[in-house]
Amino acid sequence: MITLRSALFSLGLAGLAGAASAQSVSWDLANEYPPNSVHAQSADTFIAALAEVSAGDMVVTAHHGAALGYKSVDQYDAVGDGAVDIASSFATPWSGVHPVFTLSSIPFLAKTADENRKLYDIAKPYYAAVLEEDNQILLFATPWPPSGLWGREPLDSMEAIAGVRIRTYDANGTVTFGNAGATPIQLSWADTVPQLTTNGLDAVLTSADGGAASQLWEHQSHFTEVNYAMPLQFVHINRDVYEDLSDEQKAWVAEAAATAEAFGWDLLANRVGENYAQMETNGMTIVKDVSPEYLAALATAAEPTLVDWKQKLGADAEAILSAYEAAK
Repeated sequence: MITLRSALFSLGLAGLAGAASAQSVSWDLANEYPPNSVHAQSADTFIAALAEVSAGDMVVTAHHGAALGYKSVDQYDAVGDGAVDIASSFATPWSGVHPVFTLSSIPFLAKTADENRKLYDIAKPYYAAVLEEDNQILLFATPWPPSGLWGREPLDSMEAIAGVRIRTYDANGTVTFGNAGATPIQLSWADTVPQLTTNGLDAVLTSADGGAASQLWEHQSHFTEVNYAMPLQFVHINRDVYEDLSDEQKAWVAEAAATAEAFGWDLLANRVGENYAQMETNGMTIVKDVSPEYLAALATAAEPTLVDWKQKLGADAEAILSAYEAAK
């Protein structure tokens, strides 16, 4: 597996090679999140690996930070319709498309990175099937580090979150924190920082990485670790664009996707510690070791999300969860 540094170096070499000969494939990749976020780095690793393995034949230009004007929720149709060749998208806002996409954000279902990977491996064929129905191919997926609570004070008890206006990223979070007595507001990432700037929010549900990438310490002073969920980010490509590739090019894409997927999952091992160090350097207080009673109360508040997901997905939900329990 190549490292990010060597991958980006290789991309530079591929770019030089490409200057001497025309590329047969040139794609644009859309991503809502900042260039220094984990998923921008995973996308960049894919791009670099693809340029390297294809010897510059396949070139992808990344547009991070919603530079193309798309949020993750928009990128599903944008890729399916061919407005964008390929995208890196936070999948849980796609709940309106199909309930399977909210699996990874069901609170406290996967409690460790290992459990999260097992759940993804089991559910991957279901994700791929839905995308294929909508003219898309799932190339790979990588997890966000565990979601916690960014706030202006410790959010480490049910009393502390009562009435707090918390940004959530999907319906699961809205249900959970609504049941917990907070005031949840569901927002895309692109809309979150502007709401903080105008005092429209008190707190943000996101990972340490997501907040650090956007320097939320400019608006918040505390991060409370609750290990709420590790939702997935998908890299998906327009099916027509993919089918236009030669068999050799498809093999290159598969190899680059495997490299980037391994890179993204391996990031979890050290990323949280790196984020915490950066956050503390910028004046943040990291709140750890919250009480088991608080975590249990949040888990109870989240219980309807699993019930609702199972009802919406039906037999497939039982198949996924049974396989997951057997694999744990």
